[in-house]
Amino acid sequence: MKVGVRAKLFLFVLLACAAVVVVQAIAMRLVMERGFLGYLNQQSRTRMEEIVPRLEQAYATRGSWDFLRSDLREWMNLVLPFLQETGGDAASRLVAPDQAGALARVGLLDAQMHRVVGNSDVNADSIRVPIIVGGRIVGWVATVPFDAVIPKNDKRFLEHQFTALTLVGLGSLLVAAMLTLVLARALLRRVREMARATQQVAAGDYASRIAVGANDELGALARDFNRMAQTLEHTERARRGFMADISHELRTPLAVLRVQLEAIQDGIRSPTAQSTNAMHLQVNRLGRLVNDLHDLSLSDVGAMAYRRVPIDVATVLQAAASSMQERLEEVSLHLVLETTQAPLMISGDEPRLHQLFGNLLENSLRYTDGGGVVQVRCIQRSTNALVVLEDSAPGVPDDKMEKLFERFYRVEASRNRATGGSGLGLAICRNIVEAHEGHITASASQLGGLRIAIELPLIPV
Repeated sequence: MKVGVRAKLFLFVLLACAAVVVVQAIAMRLVMERGFLGYLNQQSRTRMEEIVPRLEQAYATRGSWDFLRSDLREWMNLVLPFLQETGGDAASRLVAPDQAGALARVGLLDAQMHRVVGNSDVNADSIRVPIIVGGRIVGWVATVPFDAVIPKNDKRFLEHQFTALTLVGLGSLLVAAMLTLVLARALLRRVREMARATQQVAAGDYASRIAVGANDELGALARDFNRMAQTLEHTERARRGFMADISHELRTPLAVLRVQLEAIQDGIRSPTAQSTNAMHLQVNRLGRLVNDLHDLSLSDVGAMAYRRVPIDVATVLQAAASSMQERLEEVSLHLVLETTQAPLMISGDEPRLHQLFGNLLENSLRYTDGGGVVQVRCIQRSTNALVVLEDSAPGVPDDKMEKLFERFYRVEASRNRATGGSGLGLAICRNIVEAHEGHITASASQLGGLRIAIELPLIPV
């Protein structure tokens, strides 16, 4: 039979409470029986130890216990504690303090454990203290244990106390059971809500959320679940957008290639240098897209190879700018490069940094109007190397800045796909910068276009 979580939780807490109550009951009973009664018996032993010296002296004087067998008064004189200090007869001395009633329970045993005088119930099983004369045991002072002579009324009182203790324990268990049931229902209601939301997320409903409720562990779990669901929802939207974008990006050059090839196959168009160049352009576009996708996938999972060594970031920037100089001039873009004389040493991978700066310059090349300016600066800011790339118009609206580093995102009104960009370059740039423990931001440029700022941590020289 399947046992639910609520039943398990209820039984567990109830058993824990029952165990506590039982242990407390047993402990209190032991304290009563062994503690209090043991204290009274110890008082009796103390009384007997006070008697022993007088009995030893009397035995040494008389030579036997025969003098006590027929003379109860003599026994009383030896047993009563203040005989030597007070006057009066034995009857008056019976009122001497004896809260435990020890003297009434005392008797004398000879060396063979036979009763001589005193309480008729004393025997070898009684509490005993030896009487030693001449190095040998000549008798025993014995007393009946207190718990063996408790009056019936006192026993009934103790039994009533134990019964009351049992009832208190049962009442405590009942209260614990009720509280446990309420607690189990409250906890499991929230657990069931989490289970329901988990099932919905597992079924693909990433919009499912859980009410946080109290600020406890379950509330923290609910907040974590909501963040996870939000991340999954965002990831699913990005995945669908990614699939739509990549299918569109692949479809466009493939469609151009198919039209060109079918026209040649059908004899509508002869293979000329112009048609070949057009097809080559589309093939290059497909190649760039595939390469960008490959780099992006590697950087997303952290599999892109980085061989970081101390390197001057300004040197890498100059090399990347030099490789793009001719292409920029072809579209009438003026490149302005400003770097510091002192080296700016960082721990970096030179090919990846070259790819980073090349992507940024490629972005300006594609989207900046002819006759414009591309300005690149590399300076030191505090403990970081700051690389700033700015270009002239057209610009990017402020509300679109934070989306520039998302894959396939383009500002259609100005920086459009007609120039051949896939929308992956800046996403790759962000991953490369973050792999170097740096930070990249986008903002409006005073030149009228886009400003990209990169900060990379310097290393001691």
